Amino acid sequence: MKNFVKTALAVVGLTVLSGCSVAIVGSDYQQHTPTFNLNQFFDGQVKAWGIVQNRSGEVVQRFVVDIRGNNANGVLTLDETFEYDLGDGPKTRIWEITQKSDGTFEGIASDISSTAIGKSHGNAFNFRYEMDLPVGDTTYLVQFDDWFWAFDDSTIMNRSYIKKFGVVMAEVTIFMQRQS
Repeated sequence: MKNFVKTALAVVGLTVLSGCSVAIVGSDYQQHTPTFNLNQFFDGQVKAWGIVQNRSGEVVQRFVVDIRGNNANGVLTLDETFEYDLGDGPKTRIWEITQKSDGTFEGIASDISSTAIGKSHGNAFNFRYEMDLPVGDTTYLVQFDDWFWAFDDSTIMNRSYIKKFGVVMAEVTIFMQRQS
């Protein structure tokens, strides 16, 4: 009976943990249109509106981002300026993103712990990286699984899953629109 209880508890625990993970498959979007072109979309002015939700679904940050993109000499530079209506976070971030010969992308920013690796999938784009995320007086090393989907040539949605030990701890939703 003790072994049955231990086994049942293990199965329940694994079921709960697997329910906290997200598994988006990029190839599912390969045939979807419009095709998302990272370099074209972010070459110029982009305005973004976003929220961060904790594990309970509570909105803990609400923000607006002004993004100035410049695609020159094979490097896409994104100069981001954040304003928060709720919560706090970075005030600025500058990404430098390059496309590799195999079609993948690499991105770096001063507050990102690892090189971001990106891949296009039709109307979707995925960026994965690690970040030392400040929360209160503590900093946590977390993994970002960052997904972008094109609605049209001037509008995209971004959904980021912030994970620790493979478990989603928070989710970020951002709508972005190119500015004329």
